[in-house]
Amino acid sequence: MTTGIVTCYRHHDRRAGVTCQRCGRPICPSCMVPASVGFHCPECARAGAQQVHTMRSLRAPSGGPVVTQVLIALNAVVFLADLVAGGAASLWASSYSRISEWGLLVGAALGSNGQPIGVADGQWWRIVTSGFLHAGLVHIGMNMLVLWILGSQLEPALGRARFLALYLTSLVAGAFGVLLVSPTSPTVGASGAIFGLLGAAFAAQRARGIDPWRSGLGGLLILNLVITFAVPGISVGGHVGGLLGGLLAGFVVFRLDERTRSAVPAVVACAAITVVLWVGCLWAASHWADPVLGFLSSR
Repeated sequence: MTTGIVTCYRHHDRRAGVTCQRCGRPICPSCMVPASVGFHCPECARAGAQQVHTMRSLRAPSGGPVVTQVLIALNAVVFLADLVAGGAASLWASSYSRISEWGLLVGAALGSNGQPIGVADGQWWRIVTSGFLHAGLVHIGMNMLVLWILGSQLEPALGRARFLALYLTSLVAGAFGVLLVSPTSPTVGASGAIFGLLGAAFAAQRARGIDPWRSGLGGLLILNLVITFAVPGISVGGHVGGLLGGLLAGFVVFRLDERTRSAVPAVVACAAITVVLWVGCLWAASHWADPVLGFLSSR
């Protein structure tokens, strides 16, 4: 006796929503790749050389980008508070606001009062708080624009829990890159986490049978990396660290998403990666920045 329920040919525990327009096999929403007419399965999408994809191919019916909106709101509130305190517009000047000096990322340095500050001095919260501080209106404006574009695509595809876990992993990965490359330079901004989202989007397209180089995402990544290395004052460690962290976490998250509907395994995996990166931040701050701070203090 048959039940009449058709399941996805790739995920036998999931109900098929449509059939592939090219091969006719039943596919679930996770396997649906939009085509010029209907939907294709991942295999047919890879085989169709004439097909052009965009970031919209990542969309899935799982709600609006609420977490993205909350993250943007948090960044805006912190920026306004820092601006009122007198630090956001002149963060790199000799005088810092209490908010910016308390929250910026640095492995080891001397504060405005001449006392040591930084992750190496036990101020571990800087690993996270630095990702919500920005050095001026243009800085936060550009970061929040890109966060909205990426978040509005990735969050509906991943779900809120997985997207937030991925964002936080990318943020800590960016901090780890900063503490490895420039541990004594005060650093702020959400760009490390945003580069992580770019890496995750790259992983998402690969996992769903989309060629990132043909969709335009690969070129966008290369362009941003060129800007990172070519323009002075941009955190190379933060951008590259966030990108690599997001790429790794993204591959893990989307592979797990193919195997289970539950968000728990992906969140746990991101948490595990974040813990490793966090330990790396503490190690890098102590082993790379402390000797430099000792030299500065002795002069």
